[in-house]
Amino acid sequence: MTIILRLFAWSLAAAVAFATLGPPGYRPHSDLGQDGEHALAFVLLGVAFGLAYTRNRWLTAVLAVGLTGVLELLQLWMPGRHARLEDFIVDALAACVGLAVAAALDWIFRRTRQTGTSPS
Repeated sequence: MTIILRLFAWSLAAAVAFATLGPPGYRPHSDLGQDGEHALAFVLLGVAFGLAYTRNRWLTAVLAVGLTGVLELLQLWMPGRHARLEDFIVDALAACVGLAVAAALDWIFRRTRQTGTSPS
């Protein structure tokens, strides 16, 4: 299961990188607005990586925030894109929220496995 989670997490990271760095016309748009779209993408990314890499959560968090910063800075060299501190803050906080959600889910799964009950 871990290998599937890791493949999914890295595939999602590639999709987010393409949406962040690719041509603006190819980026999906929704009624959430730019900040909402950023938040949703990076919360999902945080959950995916948080479930895929459970051994060292602090390192995973540092790498997630670092990846967020790198993606934002790379936009400086992409035509039609712009790097903004606000986007970095939204993305980094959203990734950390996703990581926290993944940690809570992992804790619940582990606890229910230990007690042999299902979460209700």
